[in-house]
Amino acid sequence: MELKQIQDIEVQLLIKALYLRYGYDFSNYATASLRRRILQCLSSCEFSHISEIIPQLLHEGRFHRRLIFELSVTVTEMFRDPYVFKALRTHVIPHLKTFPFVNIWIAGCATGEEVYSLAILLHEEGIYDRVRIYATDFNDEALQQAQEGVFPAGKMAAYGTNYQKAGGTGSLSDYYHARYDLARMDAALKENIVFANHNLVGDAVFCETELIMCRNVMIYFNRKLQDTVFELFTESLSHGGFLCIGTRESLQFSSVATQFQEIRNRERIYQKKK
Repeated sequence: MELKQIQDIEVQLLIKALYLRYGYDFSNYATASLRRRILQCLSSCEFSHISEIIPQLLHEGRFHRRLIFELSVTVTEMFRDPYVFKALRTHVIPHLKTFPFVNIWIAGCATGEEVYSLAILLHEEGIYDRVRIYATDFNDEALQQAQEGVFPAGKMAAYGTNYQKAGGTGSLSDYYHARYDLARMDAALKENIVFANHNLVGDAVFCETELIMCRNVMIYFNRKLQDTVFELFTESLSHGGFLCIGTRESLQFSSVATQFQEIRNRERIYQKKK
């Protein structure tokens, strides 16, 4: 039996153990991506084979947090794909301005860079004071970092460039305080943000929203799980609400495709039909 086949068996056993012991279900994640991340975790441990992780997972209570963090994809940046935020500013926010109050859900928020980006955009468009942003993830460590709103100062120059390309009306430095090698986001940006643990795999709708952003999360799901999540988003959105997904993701062949109209193809922005 080839090493890859053995590793696939080990991955299945590990995922089963993680589900039975802690309730995290990765069974519908894309196998190749999942195996790659587990191998990355393995390289940072003192184990030679994936199956050696299982006893540690079952008997060492803190180890599962490390594994969950490794299996989560926390690669993100402020105003990532600036043209997406520019399109939100131009094509979505004018519609949101017509509501007296707006709920927004950022699903899979990771360490929060995208959350603060949207908060800045809403502030500049004059509607942040009547918005509540629900920022959710299943990774508690990433959520904690997001809530703290502290990022490496060395990244802020690149983030500032993204901000300008996204149509920023001032300077990104207006929204954070830098000290030594860290940048802390302005506390005012956190006032209307609710950070919460929510697992797209099994958790249900928790409120009606006018905009859902879930970018570069579903590329790690198989088709079955993608459809499950799209159905969750459809149920969560108000009629006429907007969905923004990753630029490598699409509603085109999903189970809910007929319930949406495409607003911007390149930016992957859709509107739920009224």
